[in-house]
Amino acid sequence: MLVADTYLGHEDDDGLADRLAEADTVTVVLSDTDRRRSRVRTETTDGEDIGIVVARDLGDGDVLETEDGTLVVVELAAIDALVLDFAAADVSPTAALELGHALGNRHWDLAMRDGEALFPVPDTRERMLAAVEEDLPPGVTTRFEDVPPTTFDDDGADHRHGGEGHTHSHDDHGHSHADGHAHSHSHDHGHGVRTIDGDER
Repeated sequence: MLVADTYLGHEDDDGLADRLAEADTVTVVLSDTDRRRSRVRTETTDGEDIGIVVARDLGDGDVLETEDGTLVVVELAAIDALVLDFAAADVSPTAALELGHALGNRHWDLAMRDGEALFPVPDTRERMLAAVEEDLPPGVTTRFEDVPPTTFDDDGADHRHGGEGHTHSHDDHGHSHADGHAHSHSHDHGHGVRTIDGDER
């Protein structure tokens, strides 16, 4: 069995792209759970057994090396996300606050993208819709979309409760902004609000 235990960088890194172009590579597709594990046993897309032993979270396009010099390219399996689209909605501060409070109490991860709020689906689509529909302000539409699991990463910006530079000390709550969008916080759940354009809110 192949064992990939060396992290080389990202496939777009200087020098690594040239090396990949000249090498025979294998590809692994990792789930959001497996990409965070320090030890994973899985298969390449060609069906070959492989172990991954690296003490770091892995991202799409990361490159590993096995003991025999084989280069392993990581791909991440997309996850299902609920998208709340506020683009056509005129949401009052009160409605935004109520929605933020209701969703914050559910401890869901959240990412913002151009007037949209995205949440990974923790159970089934039907149950998730049932959980949010009652609290949706008029004009807010919903849909589901496959997104990379890194959509909900903090990217080191540390918007966690108790984190350096952005400490919170409060009960579960949501809050709204002047532009009408809402986002939620809940204490001790360890996840931040991630904006897909890289701007932490």
